[in-house]
Amino acid sequence: MKNFAISGVGGYIAPRHLQAIKDTGNRLVAAVDIHDSVGILDRYFPDASFFTEIERFDRHLEKLRKHYPEDKIDFLSICTPNHLHDAHIRLALRLHADAICEKPLVIKPWNLDALEELEEETGRKVYNILQLRVHPALIAIRDKFKKTNKKHDVVLTYITSRGPWYKYSWKGDINKSGGIATNIGIHFFDFLIWVFGPVLNSEVHLYADDKMAGFIELQNANVRWFLSTDRFDLPQEALDSKQTTYRLITVDGEEVEFTKGFTDLHTVVYQEILDGKGFGISDARPSIELVYKIRNSSLENKFDYLHPFLLNK
Repeated sequence: MKNFAISGVGGYIAPRHLQAIKDTGNRLVAAVDIHDSVGILDRYFPDASFFTEIERFDRHLEKLRKHYPEDKIDFLSICTPNHLHDAHIRLALRLHADAICEKPLVIKPWNLDALEELEEETGRKVYNILQLRVHPALIAIRDKFKKTNKKHDVVLTYITSRGPWYKYSWKGDINKSGGIATNIGIHFFDFLIWVFGPVLNSEVHLYADDKMAGFIELQNANVRWFLSTDRFDLPQEALDSKQTTYRLITVDGEEVEFTKGFTDLHTVVYQEILDGKGFGISDARPSIELVYKIRNSSLENKFDYLHPFLLNK
């Protein structure tokens, strides 16, 4: 049994980490969040220590490391806002623990170099939650296309509606979230790079706070992508059925079905980490470099490459 701590336990994604820790037969010894609405701990680990200040959390974990070896943490799970990931990964390594971090691992690519140096210095590992890579349907897609020499035509559409709260939260602050391409798009970009090879070229055709679109040339695919948090971008059939999320990937006009099977993916990733596998810094780097480039791109208009959503406007 391994000992875990978690930062950002009050956040949206934290329950999936709590479930994964429990499902893999491990123990949560401590949690931290600046908000104290964390009654969910009673469902999973009612005996875990809880803190609202990262400094006291840090001090507690250091005390466990030095004086209570049976409670020393082996892993720190990081579910905090994106701009805090780098600091909390460093905290984990300093405590002689491995880090399991939500996407994106960091916002700025050069921070990855420093984290790799810290891995070497401490002998600990940094893992990223790239759960689409363990989705059975998407693994099948990769197996189908990974050896291809053909240039495939890929269209990615991901619309997940968010209310006014979104732009007032850290997620709406580009300096904290990295913007929409980083916050909601990075998993899909990682998956496409994983399947179709490295990025050769990237263009941005639409750039707004709540939606972005562009074109990416990968080694084996031309990708037109559209991301949005605007409810009114949802297709009419989604609005009629009161859906809040619409995700679609097509390859050469054929839909990739992956709308199901998301519930246990964190547990699968955790188990792979515990088995000595997992996705590290080198796995996360290509998509982080891509979204950084997208975030700092100027707009370009190349009609041939426009996403169907834009063509229909």
